[in-house]
Amino acid sequence: MKGHLKVENIRIAAQGKEIVKGVSLEVKPGQIVAIMGPNGSGKSTLANAIMGHPEYEVTAGKIVLDGEDLTPLSVDQRAKKGLFLSFQYPSAIEGVTISNFLRTARNAVKNITMNVIEFNNLLKEKMNLLCIDQKFISRYLNQGFSGGEKKKAEILQLAILEPSVAILDETDSGLDVDALKVVAEGITKTRTKEMGILIITHYCRILDYLKPDVVHVMLNGRIVKTGSSELAKELEKSGYAKYQKLSVIQ
Repeated sequence: MKGHLKVENIRIAAQGKEIVKGVSLEVKPGQIVAIMGPNGSGKSTLANAIMGHPEYEVTAGKIVLDGEDLTPLSVDQRAKKGLFLSFQYPSAIEGVTISNFLRTARNAVKNITMNVIEFNNLLKEKMNLLCIDQKFISRYLNQGFSGGEKKKAEILQLAILEPSVAILDETDSGLDVDALKVVAEGITKTRTKEMGILIITHYCRILDYLKPDVVHVMLNGRIVKTGSSELAKELEKSGYAKYQKLSVIQ
């Protein structure tokens, strides 16, 4: 079954300090699962560790995608298995066009050799779907991009790579209302019935457009509350204060 991610009692350390302290969660095919929490709660650490970032050590637990334990695998191996991570702060790469970057990435992840004509047809199809101007792909990757343009490039990458599970780390960060709506619409157009999506965010704003099936509250490296999309609305009104004690007790 494609698009099924399970994180089982995972503990994560960085520079000798434990940051994530026994987190379990599941993203089923076609589901949108949100993790909400303030800065420093361990959300981005969890996202990076799921993707296999070498700076984050998984000291216990495991990461399972479509029934396969990915915990021992490298970042590129996890990507080939179907994991995708949209970065909170995407890097700029001068001299590399979006088009060349995306073709290289798709060929590597899918383990294929798609020629330029085939890829350009696919790219045009995805850009039309996402209502992106064709001039966009001739620019250098994230070079001089606004926050909204960087996130748009990430969603285009998501569309081209077609992963089993997409992890979106604070995709709404730094976006104004109009840019947020464009990005949310892009995610909606890109997702499939099989693709699982894990959204990591501070705020409820993006969840107004992408209604989650499950919402987790993460504080101090632990998930302290799980609920429906109504939980996100509650957090928008009352914040995280009522759950702070739970994060210490667990």
